Amino acid sequence: MVTIKEVAKEAKVAPSTVSRVIADSPRISEKTKQRVKEVMERLGYYPNLQARSLAAKSTRTIGVIMPASAEKAFQNPFFPEVLRGISRQAHATKYGIYLSTGTTQDEIHEEVVSMVMGRRVDGIILLYSRTTDRTMEYLMENGFPFTVVGRPYRNKNSITYIDNDNVGITKQMTEYLLNLGHTEIAFVGGNRDFVVTIDRLKGYREALAEAGISYREQYIFTNDMVSGNGKDAVKALMELPSRPTAIVTLDDLLAHEMIGSFEVCNIRVPEDISIVSFNNLSLSEHSNPPLTSIDIGTFNLGYQATQYLIEKIEDPETEPKGVIIPAELIERKSCAPLILTAL
Repeated sequence: MVTIKEVAKEAKVAPSTVSRVIADSPRISEKTKQRVKEVMERLGYYPNLQARSLAAKSTRTIGVIMPASAEKAFQNPFFPEVLRGISRQAHATKYGIYLSTGTTQDEIHEEVVSMVMGRRVDGIILLYSRTTDRTMEYLMENGFPFTVVGRPYRNKNSITYIDNDNVGITKQMTEYLLNLGHTEIAFVGGNRDFVVTIDRLKGYREALAEAGISYREQYIFTNDMVSGNGKDAVKALMELPSRPTAIVTLDDLLAHEMIGSFEVCNIRVPEDISIVSFNNLSLSEHSNPPLTSIDIGTFNLGYQATQYLIEKIEDPETEPKGVIIPAELIERKSCAPLILTAL
């Protein structure tokens, strides 16, 4: 087995320099790093990163916490995409990933406590933000490095978070429907315990208010009312005495389920009802009809949450920051001007 001393001798540097190259120390020039790495590759030297982590009291592992069990979360294509961004940056910086497996809020909290107390990870990414979250409070109280994908409901100036301008983009989406002549617009999906739902509802209401349209609570269907699925959402909409002509849905997955349920009811999209959504998943372009959606930069949310977490891990004095990822409205075929609707 090749040793670090043999690499150092071949590269004509000290063993400590090889160690610093492995750790990607900024004190070592790029020229020296390149020379040492070439020798390592030629000799077949693979550093024992686990032993180095133990010696440094570091795991080089990031905990990633889902809002629910991983099995349930992966049913929504948003999470594989945000994890792709996390994985890309973690790989680039030689960090591993530890996914939460808890199925309830209590189990998730206990798992985070175990991660922190057992030093199983160096930092944590929360892939959600709730209005009340003892896990986030626990991490703050213990000074443990973490970042949040989503706007913290409290203490946002003390927490590094990566988010979209959810108020602004939902306002834009609602205005898009208003400009098509729709005034009876429903909002479907989301849990009001999550900050993203609160912010998007706020943007929806602001757009209506600025257009001089009264807010109607009967047009709001959150997950607790429609079980978070498209079939129940369509059933609830069909039971309204005055049905909406357009719908803002919280994510593409729900929108696709609703389009399928509308088809069963012989209601056409967009001829009879227009639908818009968020996330711009890959399947949105190929659905029937292709879905108008806001691209929220899901990959980038995960990538930057990881980047700023690693900064915090490696420099605990790093100031907290709120980072807003730009979003873009992708116009497709799921909306039509009201004059063309027949519902």
